[in-house]
Amino acid sequence: MTITISPSRRPADVTGYPFPFPHERYRYSANVEPAARGRDTDGGHWGEHVLTVDGQYEWMLAERSSILAVDPSRAQSLPHMHDATWDALLWLLGTLAYEQPETMTLEALDDGWLHWRNDRLGIDHRFRLGHDEDLGTTPLEFAARNVTEDILLLDQRDGQLWIDAGVVSFAADWSFGFDVGMSFRQIHGPVPRVHDEGIVDRAQQFIMRLQEGHPYRRTNWTLSIDARLDQATETSPIWRPGRDAVAGGELDEVGDRLFLRTEVQHLIRLPGSGAVMFLIGTHLLSFREVASVPEWGARLHDVLAELPADMAEYKGVTHTKEAGVAWLESQGVGA
Repeated sequence: MTITISPSRRPADVTGYPFPFPHERYRYSANVEPAARGRDTDGGHWGEHVLTVDGQYEWMLAERSSILAVDPSRAQSLPHMHDATWDALLWLLGTLAYEQPETMTLEALDDGWLHWRNDRLGIDHRFRLGHDEDLGTTPLEFAARNVTEDILLLDQRDGQLWIDAGVVSFAADWSFGFDVGMSFRQIHGPVPRVHDEGIVDRAQQFIMRLQEGHPYRRTNWTLSIDARLDQATETSPIWRPGRDAVAGGELDEVGDRLFLRTEVQHLIRLPGSGAVMFLIGTHLLSFREVASVPEWGARLHDVLAELPADMAEYKGVTHTKEAGVAWLESQGVGA
């Protein structure tokens, strides 16, 4: 079972979209840069904050709540990560309060309790540090119901990184339930080209050298159908037919049903536990919305038209990219 998402309920945000293509062709790279720095684009501006709180905030968290109700396995944590989950909760709530002071506050009370208020969601909650029972759920799930980003916690041991905790409701054709407990190298095993080019080893070394107080970010991308946030492997029998229908259907439908899906991924060294928090923020823009910015439409066309077959296959865009290119050309883009 999956969650049906209606595109009509998704507020569009072209001006704040993190368009992921700086060049006319795409290849895998670490492409990391310091976080919380604004970036101008042809369509607007993005990136000043680590956590995204915009016009889609309530919509995305309502979808997450529905997904977790159907499949609680999207939130998991191995026992040794308990301290790290509290570390992550305090970092995320504190960052929300810093970045959104008009609507969110985290206050330390005199009696040892903490008071969290989120006016956007109508949350007013008090809890003690380390007491899961005060939250009514796990620390990571409490955090995930206040931030739109998926949350992964990486433990560092034996010279490797391990994905040992997280809440992932918006996976793009992968399964957190399958990957939890696996090493960084194991998870990236199927990715074409990155091992021969040493990208995975360099990325892991970079992450293991992260310092507290110096978060970094990178972008990743794929294509999605019908503004679907939940594109996990477990629900593929539901969303794959829609992808196939768009690939072989009417060209006129492609502009509104095919979406460019950009992930803004943040890497943060947590101050107490030393674990690394990996945040995945999902941003959706239909091809029609992308094409409303001419420079973006042309760049998207060029990237998809040139994308090598092995990379297209891994990203799951082999068929939809052809429909996307054809639709863009029908709009006079890249023809």
